[in-house]
Amino acid sequence: MEDKIEIYGIHAILEAIESETNIEKVWLLKGNRGSLFQRLEQSLRQNNIPHSYVPKERLERFKNKNHQGAIATISKIEFIEVEELIESAFKNNDSPTFILLDGITDARNVGAILRSCAATGVNGLIIPQTGSAPINDDTIKTSAGGAFKVPISRVNHLKDAVYLLKSYKTQIIAVSEKSNENLFNLKIEKSAAVIMGSEDKGIQSSLLKICDSSIKLPMEKGVDSLNVSVACGIVLYEKIRQQLASK
Repeated sequence: MEDKIEIYGIHAILEAIESETNIEKVWLLKGNRGSLFQRLEQSLRQNNIPHSYVPKERLERFKNKNHQGAIATISKIEFIEVEELIESAFKNNDSPTFILLDGITDARNVGAILRSCAATGVNGLIIPQTGSAPINDDTIKTSAGGAFKVPISRVNHLKDAVYLLKSYKTQIIAVSEKSNENLFNLKIEKSAAVIMGSEDKGIQSSLLKICDSSIKLPMEKGVDSLNVSVACGIVLYEKIRQQLASK
C-alpha cells in the first residue's frame, strides 16, 4: 500500500477530521459554496489543517470520484495487531462483535461493510494479508467514515484469528448460502465473530469446518444471494435485536 491515500468528498474529509486522522493537505474548489462546504472550511481552520483553493482544472483528473470540490491527502490507514484488537475489544466491551472477511476483493464492498460495522458498534474487522481488497480511497469513500472508526487487522491466515477468538469463548458464525440453518433461528451469543465470504467462491471449506455455526439468510425462490455488504448488515442488526430483546 502506498504511504499516502487521497480521499474525496466533504463528508469523508469531515469524518477524517473528527476521528483525528493525520490529514496532510486539503484542496478545495475555488468559488464553492454551501453550508456543508463552509462547515468543512471552518473545521480545517479550527484544526490548523493545511488547505489550498484551486481552480476546477486542477481537480479534473478526479472528475469520476464525486469529490464535491474537496480532496484530501491522508496518511495510510494503520492496521492493528490482531491480538491487540481482540484484547482491547474484550477490555472495553462485554459483548464484542467482530467481522472476518474471506476473499472480499471489491474495495467498495469492504467500504460498505465498514459503514455497517461503524453503525452497529463492531469492535474489529479482520482481513487476510492476501486475497483481500485494499483499504484505499474507494473503501474510505464508501465507508462514509467507517474506515476511521472501526479497528482493522490484517492476518496471514484467518484460521489463526478464528482460533484466537475461540480462546476468548467467541461464537464463530459463518454466513453461507449453502447452509441449512436460518439466521433468525440462531441464538447469537454475547461475543460473536461473523465470517463473510466472497459472492463467487463463498467461505473456504477449511474455515467452515472450524466455525460453531453456519447460517443463511432466508430468500425468495429465484434469488441466490444478496450483496455481501447487505447480508453483513442484516446479520449485525440481528445480533443487536437479540441483545435488545434479552434485556
